Amino acid sequence: MSRKYKLGVFDLFTYGLLAVFCFSILLPFWDMLLLSVSDPKKTASLTLRLWPQTLSFDAYEFAFSNNRIPMAYLVTFYRAICGTALTVFLVTIAAYPLSKRDLPFRNYWTSFFLIPMFFGGGMIPTYLIIRKLGLIDNLLVYILPGAVGVFYVLLVRNFLMSMEKEIEDAAFIDGAGYIRILFYITMPLSKPILATIALLSIVGHWNAWFDALIYIRSDNNLTLQAILQQLLSQASSTIPTDTLNFNTMHPDKYVTGKSFQAALTMITIGPIVLVYPFFQKYFVKGIMIGSLKG
Repeated sequence: MSRKYKLGVFDLFTYGLLAVFCFSILLPFWDMLLLSVSDPKKTASLTLRLWPQTLSFDAYEFAFSNNRIPMAYLVTFYRAICGTALTVFLVTIAAYPLSKRDLPFRNYWTSFFLIPMFFGGGMIPTYLIIRKLGLIDNLLVYILPGAVGVFYVLLVRNFLMSMEKEIEDAAFIDGAGYIRILFYITMPLSKPILATIALLSIVGHWNAWFDALIYIRSDNNLTLQAILQQLLSQASSTIPTDTLNFNTMHPDKYVTGKSFQAALTMITIGPIVLVYPFFQKYFVKGIMIGSLKG
């Protein structure tokens, strides 16, 4: 019979400390959610809110009544999905030959990939290149410049080096070539590291906003994070004109700048939070194997 596990003083202290730490992380999100769904007239005080006194979704209605938000949602989804797919594909294509020990000048090519990881041209040369390529105010500027991450290439390379060579040898005996082995054997067996790369890439694309402020001129091409950053930088005690117009056109509804910012924040972080559970089981395994084997 297995003996019962008894919690010691150290275990209770550790669990308690972790519970307080988790609570401190979740509380700001919970407070932001309550601010977005509460009656704005009753959220002016700075008291701690544990539950909304009155539910109100006027801030969300106002957010989606603004044409900029739905369009920014589409642009952000386009960037996250297409950018992540292209990154995973190109990173795998680059890492697969680097994982072969018999690749000619393998160390040279690895060093060649390492150089951009430590040295960069800076913002101004990058902007000049982007403008020369005609990517200013172009949606491709979200995807192409950062399509291949050197850190991702090294992670995938190290993961592929940890795979058993006998699997590939058996495929060669059956008449398969490198391309067929890559797409039909190597990539299906590399789900942990590919899922890890996909998660890191999609989070990076979803949270990016600085490149939109530099390279984008049209409001229709802005991402959600760029719009949110603009609203936060313009935050003040005064109510924005768009909010005043919404309140005037809908006398039965009331939206403040803070409630709108809270609703937009929840709209922005919602999808990316839902992505995590699908990649959670692959993340730890992929990042550990990809970072240790070399």
